[in-house]
Amino acid sequence: MTPDDIDLAAGLLLEARTSGRLLDSLPNGCVPGDISGAYAIQDAIAAALGPVGGWKVGAKGPDQEPNCAPMPASLIRAAPCKIAPPLVGSSGIEAEIAVRFARDLPPRDKAYTRDEVIAAIGSIHPAIEIVTYRLSDAPSQPPLAVAADSLGNGGFLYGEGRSENIEIDQTLQPVVLTINGEKVAERTGGNVAGDIFRLLTWLANHVAHRSGGLRAGQFVTTGTCTGLIYADAGSEVIAEFPGLGTVEIQIQAD
Repeated sequence: MTPDDIDLAAGLLLEARTSGRLLDSLPNGCVPGDISGAYAIQDAIAAALGPVGGWKVGAKGPDQEPNCAPMPASLIRAAPCKIAPPLVGSSGIEAEIAVRFARDLPPRDKAYTRDEVIAAIGSIHPAIEIVTYRLSDAPSQPPLAVAADSLGNGGFLYGEGRSENIEIDQTLQPVVLTINGEKVAERTGGNVAGDIFRLLTWLANHVAHRSGGLRAGQFVTTGTCTGLIYADAGSEVIAEFPGLGTVEIQIQAD
């Protein structure tokens, strides 16, 4: 992709964020040909949205290559809280396990190990990611175009965490998601990526190369444990991770 293609794609996705008018597709030349092109568009979007408050990372399986996207600090909030509904459609809800880093992991010549990454984490949290695509019918779009759209990140809400017993086994962690008092998902080890600390180690080394490294105070959310479930405006959403905590949000009425 040329720099002009990157700027055009980023500009269209940014305009869709503010207008609520979804894009049918990205123009010819603006669909990334590889993941590095998608990350270049993400970075251009992130630069326009202000400081990066964290990252989302995930993988389609325990042996699959992870992918990621920056999360703007302006879209990160502590729960319980009220959030505005998207300008169009319903809010996508994903219950996730997130961590917050207490120490920087800056660029260096040697790769960070799993133990070093875990030692830099200050707390682990129950969380909800709001998924809001800027491309219409996202499942039918080219996966790299969806990656360029910040992997659908539209917000991140975190519950009270803990600073001990950080190295949680996601494959054994239950979660219950309710919307307006109705149980809509109940899973144990529902994140298909498996070991979330594999993802965090990959991310630490990726971001060290890409954008100066993970920083103290930043959150990283590690992929859905419940699948993607939509909630209408006016809904009360609660994700409970027994033994870890609860995160509760209310989507304001239109």
